[in-house]
Amino acid sequence: MSVSSVAVVGAGLSGLICARILQRDGVAVTVFEAETGPDARPQGGSLDIHEDTGQIALREAGLFEQFRARTHTGGEDTRLLDKSGRVHIDRREPPGGRGRPEIGRADLRQLLIDSLEPGTIEWGRKVVTAQQAGQEWILDFADGARERAGLLIGADGAWSKIRPLVTSAKPAYTGITLVEIRLSDAASRHPQALAVTGRGNFFALSDHKYIGGHGGDAIALGCGMRVSEDWVATSGIDWDDPASARAGLLRQYPDWATELTDLVRACDDMFWPRPVYALPTGLAWQRVPGVTLVGDAAHLMSPFAGEGANLALIDGADLAREIVSGGDTEAALARYEKTMFARGAKSAAASQRGLDMMFVKGLPRKLILFFKAMGAVAKVTRPFERIPAGRNT
Repeated sequence: MSVSSVAVVGAGLSGLICARILQRDGVAVTVFEAETGPDARPQGGSLDIHEDTGQIALREAGLFEQFRARTHTGGEDTRLLDKSGRVHIDRREPPGGRGRPEIGRADLRQLLIDSLEPGTIEWGRKVVTAQQAGQEWILDFADGARERAGLLIGADGAWSKIRPLVTSAKPAYTGITLVEIRLSDAASRHPQALAVTGRGNFFALSDHKYIGGHGGDAIALGCGMRVSEDWVATSGIDWDDPASARAGLLRQYPDWATELTDLVRACDDMFWPRPVYALPTGLAWQRVPGVTLVGDAAHLMSPFAGEGANLALIDGADLAREIVSGGDTEAALARYEKTMFARGAKSAAASQRGLDMMFVKGLPRKLILFFKAMGAVAKVTRPFERIPAGRNT
């Protein structure tokens, strides 16, 4: 099998960094993306990029310094509250940080997009099926077009069209639904909200419910709860109507502190409800010649360990490194998958543990102990008292 033509399906972090490294080593690669452009949908909030995974990948891609220039001051702070507003953890970023700098997902994705040669990404190319033809793969697109590739990389996320080529496994509902919200221009428009969340990681947790995410110039939050898989459709909430969406969300938090529910009252007029799905922990498959998966396509997990983006980056970098190392391509893919399977299983287990610690009856005591074991301390004991408004603004 030749690697003279590589098709990457999906322009997320994993597919983009893989394409970047392949391209730097002279491998012809095309990225097919169903979305019409990089701004077709919101890209989520802030990501902490880990030293042992995401940062290694960015160094291999030759993008580490550009990444560092886009990270956020104060982004590594952590604040954890309960529903009454009591602050249990208020850990501040030391000078130089803790080795996990934060960057906006959209900023990181755009950095990767800009690093590719013009025309590498073909936008608006939705793959509907893929099939093997001899030593090649044939991709059929929604517009009726057809493309061929020597090597096929599925980087197309949770509902991958490439995954069925290697496994019958499908994502299952985790029991948690998140409604994503934003508070734009927080420093100028929402200073009190920023005083509550801070500029780093923010968790408010009690009674199987959650409001949390990340503060900053744009506060990006998720409102999470244990509900049925069909709750988004059956709740009676019109998610396209801001008034209906706000009222429906607020009904989920009737006894939460006003300072917390005000984050919902003050948010932008866009709401993104999404049930959270995950693939089976430890998913693996037998080698299928000429095809493999990276990122969520390979090991979709809940976001409650902060591992997804980092795994996506290191998957893409590891795969590209194996491909360009020379020798037998099938052996290279087998080496990549062996490493990826073990790493993905470990992170998926951590994500499940995070979910189980966060969504509990009463206070998230195990999560509080977890942060304290990491050196976090509680500096505030009464609701919102002495949280310095506008810190690090």
